[in-house]
Parts: sequence; C-alpha cells; structure tokens
Amino acid sequence: MEEKNKTPLYKKHVELNANIVDFANYRMPMQYSSIFKETKAVRNSAGLFDVSHMGEIEVSGDNATEFINCLVTFDISKIKDFQAKYTVMLNERGGIIDDLLIYKLEEKYLIVVNASNQKKDFDWIKKHENGGVEVQNVSENYFQIALQGPLSEKIIKRIVKNDPSDLKFYHSKKENILDIPVLLSRTGYTGEDGFEVYGKSSEAEKIWDRIMKEGKQYDISPCGLGARDLLRLEMGYCLYGNDITAETTPLEANLSWVVSLDKKNFIGKDVLLKQKEEGVKRKLVGILVPGKRIPRHGNRILIKQEEVGIITSGNYSPNMGSSIALGYISKPYDKVGTKVEIEIRNTATEGEIIKLPFWKHGTVKKTSLEKKQSG
Repeated sequence: MEEKNKTPLYKKHVELNANIVDFANYRMPMQYSSIFKETKAVRNSAGLFDVSHMGEIEVSGDNATEFINCLVTFDISKIKDFQAKYTVMLNERGGIIDDLLIYKLEEKYLIVVNASNQKKDFDWIKKHENGGVEVQNVSENYFQIALQGPLSEKIIKRIVKNDPSDLKFYHSKKENILDIPVLLSRTGYTGEDGFEVYGKSSEAEKIWDRIMKEGKQYDISPCGLGARDLLRLEMGYCLYGNDITAETTPLEANLSWVVSLDKKNFIGKDVLLKQKEEGVKRKLVGILVPGKRIPRHGNRILIKQEEVGIITSGNYSPNMGSSIALGYISKPYDKVGTKVEIEIRNTATEGEIIKLPFWKHGTVKKTSLEKKQSG
C-alpha cells in the first residue's frame, strides 16, 4: 500500500484526537469535534485549519510575468507586490487544469495549487517553461495555516508585530510570529474574514500552538476538511474535481471574472472567445433544497422528469437549516427561481435555483418553496 504524506502538523492532529482520513495522498483531519460545530465556530468566532497539503510553486526570472500570463486567464501584470489573485489555468480545450492563488512577492511569484494537482500543475508549467524563468516546486518547504472567522483579526493582532487591520483583502505582507518570519495574507476559502500564514515547515507547530493559545479566549476551534468543504459550499466556491474539472470552462463555472479576454494570448483563450460569442450551453448554479435530504455529486437534476443537469457538490447546512448544492444545468433552465427536482436515492426531491452565495453576512436565504412550507 502506498504510504500517504503527512503535513508538518500531523502530530498536532493526532494529539487533538482528530478523525484522520486519506485526502489527496495526505493523512488529513476530517474533523475534531463535529463538522457542524466547527462550521458554526468559523461563522461565529474563529477556526484554525491546517492547509499545508496545498502545493506551492515558485516562478522567478526576468520573463516571469509574461510567462505566467501565457498560462493563466487573469492578466497578472496588473497586480502589485504582495497582492494576491485568484485565477485558473486552462488546457487547450479551455478546460480548467486547476484554480490557483498567485502572489506577487517582489522578486518572484508564489503559485498556490490544489493538493491533488501538485505534480500535474508543476509538470504542466515546466512543460511550457522558456528562457528567462526558473520554476521550482517548493511544496515541501512550506506550511500553510488558515485562521478564519469574524474574530480572526483580534487573534492575529495579538501575535504579530504590526497591526494587521490595514491589510486589505487579497493582499499579503512579511510578518514575524515568535520572531519567526512568515508571509501573512488576508485570504481564505470560507467567506469569512481571515488570514493565511505561510512559513518554513519546521516552524509549523510553534505557529499553530501560538494561534491556538491566543485564540482560546475567543472560542477558537481547530477545524478539519469537513468544515472547510461545507463553508466553501455555503459561499458557492468551487471545489476542483467536483465543480470544476478539465472538462469545464471558467465561463460555464461562473468564473468569467477571473478571465481577461482582452490580454494577449493565453492557453485556451480561443475556445473561450468562441464560447462567449456562441453562448454557453450549461451553467453552474446554486440549488437550495428544503429539509435534510442531501443532494450528492452525480445526482441528476430533473424538470418534468427530464434530465437537465447534474449535481457536482451537496451537503446539509446547519447555518442555513436546509440542504444546498451546486450543479451544472442546461440553458435556459439556469434562471434564479426555477423549480427543479433532484433524484436522491431514486426519489425526486424538490429544489429551487437561488442566487449565490447561499450564505451572506449571517443572512439565511429562503426559497419560495420554503416560504410556502413555513407559511
């Protein structure tokens, strides 16, 4: 049996009696207490995640900006030092190889990739490498910790040397925690305010312990993959391998906002131009399902017993008090307010397309189906 990788914080997860699972070739915590409790902690106070399984690729050299611009959809020449940008990298068919976070860090770029795509992404980037750039997979050198929740600024303020309140969303800066140099960024995957901390793998446990210690008075909770997945789903954020794949384009996945069709050629641009001109045939939508029957990946979406789409992600949200799902649905059935049925265990269950995100600033959205049931 192939040995799974472990993050620098694996021992901490064992000490905290986490439920450890195999994920993206890593041994990772699924949950510590319960997924629902951890999700509520992030929505109400703060949660701490180990995301050191994510991959980091550094690109440097005189031609680094031009080189990366040929690989991704957003025009990164527009971002400034210590700014971060979410974007996607496409194949020649316009399909998404991966969604990425790119930091511009003075003399280099740091590209953060999904754990399951580390090797694939690195090989793809190296394949297109040209003169004037150096590409390195430095994933083993980094830890990555995500502190998320409305009280995260209060916690991080207690452990860094400089006031973090002026750090803008999707910006980063060099910092020190316990005199250990780190990169602090105001980013995350939960929809809440939060910070991500990058540093040397050997220092991970010290940083984790300090954040947990200072966060205790703010009811901080260690959080696993289960809460992370539910939180991102409540925001309608895509998960690679489910909602976006090499067979989906960013225009179908509502990611046109990370696509700069006015910049010079990038891989897949011609496909997107044609798709924009002709219009997409399907769209990723959010579906709210009253009750606790959970739509799952692969469930069929029906209208009048005819299949019109497929579910890509689904779960029950304790914050919403309903089940929620993402799925691709054929045009013109993608409009907000459209009633659908989802085939869950051979039973058709009512749902309704609603505007994303499902969760916004503590507001629970209700569909007309729920209003009808409650009124």
